[in-house]
Amino acid sequence: MKDVTPLPEGWSLHHDGSPLPAQVPGCVHTDLLAAGLIPDPFLGTNEHEVAWVGRRAWTYTRPLHPGTSAHERTDLVFDGLDTAAEIALDGDVLGRTRNMHRSYRFDVTGRGGELSVRFASAYTEAAAVSELVGERPNVYPEPSQYIRKMACSFGWDWGPTVVTAGIWKPVRLENWSTARLARVRPLVTVTDGAGRVELHIEVERTESGADRILTARATVAGVEATAVLDGDRGTAVLDVPRPELWWPRGYGQQPLHDVELLLLDATDETSEPVPLDAWRRRIGFRTVRLDRSEDEHGTGFTFVVNGVRIFARGVNWIPDDVLPSRVTSESCRRRLEQAAAANIDLVRVWGGGLYESDAFYDACDELGLMVWQDFLFACAAYSEEQPLRDEVEAEARENVVRLMPHPSLVLWNGNNENLWGFRDWGWEPELAGDSWGEGYYLGLLPRIVAELDPTRPYSAGSPWSGSWDHHPNDPAHGTHHSWEVWNRLDYSGYRASVPRFVAEFGWQAPPAVSTLRRALPDEELAPDSPGMLHHQKAEDGNGKLNRGVAHHFTLPDGDFDRWHYLTQVVQARAVAAGIEHWRSHWPRCAGTIVWQLNDCWPVSSWAAIDGDGRLKPLYHELRRVYADRLLTVQPEGDGLSVALVNQSADGWSAEILLRRLTTDGATLAQTRLPVRADTRSVTRLAVPDDLLPTPSSPKEYLLAEADGLRAFHFPARDKDTDYPEPRFEVAVQPVTAAGDRVDVVVTAHTLVRDLLLQADRLGPDAAADRGLLTLLPGERARITVSGVSGVSAQRVREAIFCVEGS
Repeated sequence: MKDVTPLPEGWSLHHDGSPLPAQVPGCVHTDLLAAGLIPDPFLGTNEHEVAWVGRRAWTYTRPLHPGTSAHERTDLVFDGLDTAAEIALDGDVLGRTRNMHRSYRFDVTGRGGELSVRFASAYTEAAAVSELVGERPNVYPEPSQYIRKMACSFGWDWGPTVVTAGIWKPVRLENWSTARLARVRPLVTVTDGAGRVELHIEVERTESGADRILTARATVAGVEATAVLDGDRGTAVLDVPRPELWWPRGYGQQPLHDVELLLLDATDETSEPVPLDAWRRRIGFRTVRLDRSEDEHGTGFTFVVNGVRIFARGVNWIPDDVLPSRVTSESCRRRLEQAAAANIDLVRVWGGGLYESDAFYDACDELGLMVWQDFLFACAAYSEEQPLRDEVEAEARENVVRLMPHPSLVLWNGNNENLWGFRDWGWEPELAGDSWGEGYYLGLLPRIVAELDPTRPYSAGSPWSGSWDHHPNDPAHGTHHSWEVWNRLDYSGYRASVPRFVAEFGWQAPPAVSTLRRALPDEELAPDSPGMLHHQKAEDGNGKLNRGVAHHFTLPDGDFDRWHYLTQVVQARAVAAGIEHWRSHWPRCAGTIVWQLNDCWPVSSWAAIDGDGRLKPLYHELRRVYADRLLTVQPEGDGLSVALVNQSADGWSAEILLRRLTTDGATLAQTRLPVRADTRSVTRLAVPDDLLPTPSSPKEYLLAEADGLRAFHFPARDKDTDYPEPRFEVAVQPVTAAGDRVDVVVTAHTLVRDLLLQADRLGPDAAADRGLLTLLPGERARITVSGVSGVSAQRVREAIFCVEGS
């Protein structure tokens, strides 16, 4: 049987002639940080101080002793090398690599000596490739398009430029004889309720194993099958009668099944077959297709899982740390559990990052989070010539096979914004006929998916209208990225269209105050202070933040805390406005994917969870607007409508209470309307004329309530609304048997709009379980705060913000 020896220890990183202890998996930056030789690039403006690290070569070494294994073959296996490397053993070059997204295997049978891995600077490699293939346009002034490396390590409009190098995934020795499993490709299908698992097997043989009779024994869900390999290939087929189906969260359970494959040498018919190698994964039974039918509105884009049409409640995922080797299985799962707790059911793994770890997809399988996986191309034109073309194909083939066991994976997507970029961003004349990636997205990649993983749909890009007959970002066809609103308009602009599927949209806000204080420890915080500006990477980011606030509020002058609060309010309201509008137009609009769930460092960005893992108010708003049942008030012609959005499996019968109120607490009119929304449907009711607030009235608003849900409509901007001076009481109650948790009870004496307890102001570990709250006079709200104890009501009050009268 094959045996494996991990090699995480004994490595040195050579720095100016002196060896430093090296962590593997890891990278140069983490080793230099551990040795105290560079400052933390996340703090202050230290990003500039460590830029030199990415511009020089680095070498890792360790001794490798000749093995004493009785096996015929010993392979040195790297799961990931970042990126352009030369691997040598005892002075002899074993091979060279130029792709972070692939694994590598070298025959080192009977050999020993010093093992060295020398990494060239990613800039040096990119320059060499650029010289070969010619220049290609890029949205950012960095060479990410010339090297198969995590593109955002070169910086993005939310990320720092921290260009890594290193052995970023595990390395090991594999000792084996006769044959090993080189690739196992599981095709899992369900037809008329019957499940089938086809394991397509490829093996590598030693010279002495060339004529051996090999069999493969497979088991899943109590079913067993055996296949005899024909040369180096074979297929084991397991039919599972009526398996339980895997469902996205909110639609059913997530049963997973262990599938095991044992490779056997069955040459000697007089004895038991000899085990040679084993492969184990978990699979789930489900069907998935993408309905891209044409209709009266254009071309749809609707996920259909197990025959059920789904409105996708999604978020975009970026690498959770710009130093990705620091992301652990535990931290990855925690972030995905946060997504599930916010009623998210789809995570798009964005094309400027990584094919994530097995732990990521395992967690998505267990949590019922559908995964939309981009191939790794983003915001640039990519050469289709060598040496990149072979790397792209090898990378795609390896990762399609690696990820296809996961039932959570529901879509392969060709790229991020490159088809759009070619059409709209001035690339076409600049390219002057040179290749730019179209052959990957419309040719190579769909062929690979069709060959290796025909059980899943493929889309050429995001955004993509389905063909060049329509603009790539046409909202009426396929997927749409809605960035014009954030860049130039007020968030009410989201209501101007009904895209078929919104794959990106978002609104910025700074991270939590405690995150800023940690990242900018010596700075007096201000929107335009040096550290704040350095940790704002978007073009005119603060200008857009300020314009977004100024649409609704008087922009604070010299009051950072107030500015910070208002940016959080506008971010949460903006994203909610888009989602509520688009969900109310289901099934015409079949999904929203918010940009973005997470951050890779402390930064002002579109994220719902900041770079230190703290939840912004947006996170809590996502939990509300992505709930199975949503009540929302929407403009309808010259009036208003109330929409019941029901994504649950049960019908929703309710009585809506509509109240036309004044900001000083008076009721001008009210009525009750019975309504029903069937399963997975939307019901809209026109608001009666006498319940409509006077247009642009500074004193009136509409409140809709049903089954504990609320929706407000204020006809005037906040700065034009006659809010009373907010009055409320705060009480603190310890939570029994929980020494680090308290309940904060807020009792309103006036209308209090968008009250927010910024719990991290009470302590860096403190977190509140609720975000923005609007209270009517006499109402009471309870907010549970963890990570804090012994805090006074006065101190809590100082951490509470709300909308104030003009």
